[in-house]
Amino acid sequence: MRAAGEIAPAERGFMMLADIITDRRAWKADTIDDRAAWYYRLSEASLAALEQTIQAWRRAPQPVTDLRLSDYPCAACSEDLRPVLYALEHGRGFAIVDRLPVGRYTVQELQALYWLISQALGRPFEQNVQGTLLYDVRDTGQDVQYGARFSITNAESTFHTDNSFGDEVLDYVGLLCLRTAQAGGRSQVVSAYAAHNELLEKHPGVLEVLYQPLPVDRRGGVRAGESPTARRPVLEWDGRALICRYLRFWIEAGHAKIGQPLTAAQVGALDILDRVLRRTDLPAEFELEPGQIFYMNNRWLFHNRTAFEDYSDPERRRHYVRLWLRARR
Repeated sequence: MRAAGEIAPAERGFMMLADIITDRRAWKADTIDDRAAWYYRLSEASLAALEQTIQAWRRAPQPVTDLRLSDYPCAACSEDLRPVLYALEHGRGFAIVDRLPVGRYTVQELQALYWLISQALGRPFEQNVQGTLLYDVRDTGQDVQYGARFSITNAESTFHTDNSFGDEVLDYVGLLCLRTAQAGGRSQVVSAYAAHNELLEKHPGVLEVLYQPLPVDRRGGVRAGESPTARRPVLEWDGRALICRYLRFWIEAGHAKIGQPLTAAQVGALDILDRVLRRTDLPAEFELEPGQIFYMNNRWLFHNRTAFEDYSDPERRRHYVRLWLRARR
């Protein structure tokens, strides 16, 4: 008999978590901590440090992505962000920082503050081959069927992880809310540990499929000499933690690009995974307000943004700004 957390021998060349996980990471909607605990208020001292930072930046402006936290007074905000980092790594896996003062600063200044304080959690890295570090998430009228990423449409994204096609595992995702949609656009997150427990108990054969590498479309762009697809498993287990890489549409597009249809077993496994992730007893749900920042552990949280209807006035349309962060190890 295996001890709790022990890795099962790989029958097909992969390592798989073979035990039920019962710690804080395996939360469900009815077991997660109180909603008020998801929010982390910036202290008055931190807000004062933000103001000092903007005043300093106005005197000596430079590109936002050249700014270093250690050079500005808002480095003092790091103390407020320690509990956020703990929640990302040892708690529920997500946190909402409340909030940047949107009425006081311009959009560019808010992005500068977001860029700076996020460095207390990790190191920003590029989100596409163009080298974008701060990525605007808003509807551009494009369609994922014709090559667009879900982040620039108003379509429901489906449960996924960011950078599922990338060479590097993405640790954290940050989202700064600048403006909300007229209706919809609700955020949902699901613990991969809770989903994995469900699959292990009721659909163990599905896990064998999900731990196998699958072709994934490199929707983030392809560098010269690279294949347009990458092979990634949906789930990995390193002996201590799960690592998830998933966006079903990218998997289907990847198989189409190489001319290799998904097998019946693969389709069935993805169907069951999606069905589990959509269960009403698993997701935590919330709506961000302007100035709030959502951070999540992208290694073991699946997330979704519901479809939304936007304002006709371009100045009121939904606008978020996304950051990808490497954990500091």
